[in-house]
Amino acid sequence: MSQTSELAVDLDTRARRRVLGLVALATLGGLSVWFSTNAVADALAEELRFGDGDVAWLTIAVQFGFVAGTLTSAFGNLAERMHERRLFALAGLLAAAANLAPIGSDSFAIWLLARFATGFFLGGVYPPAMHVISGWYRQGRGLALGVVIGALTLGSGSPHLLRAVLETDWQIAMAGASAFTLFGAAVMWWTVSDGPFRSPPAEVRPTEFWAGVSGRAPMLALGGYLGHMWELYAMWAWLPVFLAVVYEDVGDVLGLGAGSLVSFGVFGLGAASCVVAGSLSERHGRTAITSAAMIASGATALVIGFVPETAIVLVTVLAAIWASTVVADSAQFSAAMTELADERYRGSALAFQTGAGFLLTAVTIRAVPVLEDQWGWGIAFALLALGPVFGVLSMQALRRSPEAALLAGGKG
Repeated sequence: MSQTSELAVDLDTRARRRVLGLVALATLGGLSVWFSTNAVADALAEELRFGDGDVAWLTIAVQFGFVAGTLTSAFGNLAERMHERRLFALAGLLAAAANLAPIGSDSFAIWLLARFATGFFLGGVYPPAMHVISGWYRQGRGLALGVVIGALTLGSGSPHLLRAVLETDWQIAMAGASAFTLFGAAVMWWTVSDGPFRSPPAEVRPTEFWAGVSGRAPMLALGGYLGHMWELYAMWAWLPVFLAVVYEDVGDVLGLGAGSLVSFGVFGLGAASCVVAGSLSERHGRTAITSAAMIASGATALVIGFVPETAIVLVTVLAAIWASTVVADSAQFSAAMTELADERYRGSALAFQTGAGFLLTAVTIRAVPVLEDQWGWGIAFALLALGPVFGVLSMQALRRSPEAALLAGGKG
């Protein structure tokens, strides 16, 4: 290779890494408003008389809003019609505003509507971020998306850190989450550029779009994703509540709320695991790594709720294992969809996949507190293990299909 060619390759690599870092930073900020009400649930209960069921519905409203937003994007081909970076930035701005809107109101209806709006606009943040990165990476896409999903995980957990620092000022914690989201929107708008593999804008043809994502291989990838999502967001929503109970008598650690601090810590472990799993998937294949992660997370879900709440060390270790495995595989389902679906509709396929997955999350987010109230955390968390079982079966079927050769450069 000539010196000029080597320089070109080096510059290309540096450009990709720079964009990956910037998109990860934008995503970390952009998703900060997702769990803002969960992080301040105790304050909402005390000041506004919102119970666990009300908080569950506030979380579900975000999920339903996100589904509406992603499906609007998918079937309107917004990721192709509107530049995805501008879509991300505008949606982030609106999500930040929606998150702030109900502060000062004690009306549950207003909070519910605001949370739905927050989720709707987040539907224009998450899928476009993945679309931008898939335009920069063809080789190593699984690792790159792993970095982005790791940032999403850390961003989703950031309200717990804000709550740990601002133990009594829950309004400031929510405002801080909105500020992070605005920061993410600004980073995407001002600093990120298009990649060489960006899919060209496609004319809206719903029948062609459906044909591009409804083949057996994309549907198996979707099946794996649905199994994963059955578990993920219910765990993210309710494990911090469980940890708050476990750490209730511990008090503060270094002046910070122990339960909130540990909750943020396990989100951080999940973020790191996304990067590790992304690297492993490039070497060992997407189906192998997703299956391994779901087996580990499902097994932990079966156990953690039955451990006595007084066994703080054991609960914390299991929570760390669960947090590390439950999201580790997330990016690989998205990477698989970009490799299996019609490239013309890659952005819309990602939006469709995420919309379907988040619609399913409403079932388990609502079911967990109901089961916990009746039978305790053990049964409530064990329900979540059903998703990984279905997900592993789907991914192993995909592994045996001819289309597996399209995944991770032929590694399956």
